Amino acid sequence: MVPTSKAERKAALDVASWMFNVVTSVGIIMVNKALMATYGFSFATTLTGLHFATTTIITVVLRWLGYVQPSHLPVPELLKFAFFANLSIVGMNVSLMWNSVGFYQIAKLCMIPVSCFLEVLFDKVRYSRDTKLSIVVVLLGVAVCTVTDVSVNAKGLIAAVIAVWSTALQQYYVHFLQRKYSLGSFNLLGHTAPAQAASLLLLGPFIDYLLTTKKVYAFDYNVISVFFITLSCLIAIGTNLSQFICIGRFTAVSFQVLGHMKTILVLFLGFFLFGREGLNLQVVLGMILAVAGMIWYGNASSKPGGKERRTPTDKSHKNRSLSDSEQLDEKV
Repeated sequence: MVPTSKAERKAALDVASWMFNVVTSVGIIMVNKALMATYGFSFATTLTGLHFATTTIITVVLRWLGYVQPSHLPVPELLKFAFFANLSIVGMNVSLMWNSVGFYQIAKLCMIPVSCFLEVLFDKVRYSRDTKLSIVVVLLGVAVCTVTDVSVNAKGLIAAVIAVWSTALQQYYVHFLQRKYSLGSFNLLGHTAPAQAASLLLLGPFIDYLLTTKKVYAFDYNVISVFFITLSCLIAIGTNLSQFICIGRFTAVSFQVLGHMKTILVLFLGFFLFGREGLNLQVVLGMILAVAGMIWYGNASSKPGGKERRTPTDKSHKNRSLSDSEQLDEKV
């Protein structure tokens, strides 16, 4: 049945956006897991640079074909975004290397409170009691699923703090730039992907060598490994685009909360595809609790007063910017 009202059409596009992000994100995690665990390609930073290089090529082709219209993003804004985004990528990789898996997962869960703080600080957002409680339930459920051994050291703690704050700032900045400059997701990607691709491909091999003591140029490339690298790059186009679409349509907090659905799916698919070791009653209960919290969050935040700005200044401009951005994403 085709949606008739504006609200139904928006709801259908919201669901499609989330499904697009979930499918591409889970897909790229599964491909990268096979690439790194099975074929030994452990150069995560360089691989991310290749992802953005592929995304850059696609945005250039689409702009040349006329599907993406020219837009403007000031260079200082672009440099700030690229700095936060690249620091997030490097910080998460270093945090995983220097911390236990348990503490790494706890650090990832801290992104939601940090994102909430940024929205309260900069956007004057107010959350209802039910919205706050639903976020706590999601965090608790994911923690029960993923947090096992927890050990902390000084340098690992510093890396985790940098990773959490830079990731939260990068995701907040996606939403901010799309609204301020009326940019669609592909428009914003067209500005940011080339800068990230150039910087990560330049610095990635050196960072990966420091993290793995292996040289990306000395890797034994064969047909299967090149196939998985190519597949990872192709899926990354959808992952990058869907992230910008979701944060643009919603907020960084909503993206983080519902994004934990991907964590649950990755766990489930990991048990299904790579063996059931580690699957127990605690993990199952954690999954159920997390999913229940996500449903509660979706219901609570959509109610009047569930999540709202206290000072909606320049409301007409914001609504116009939102409409322009959504129209561009719908065309894509």
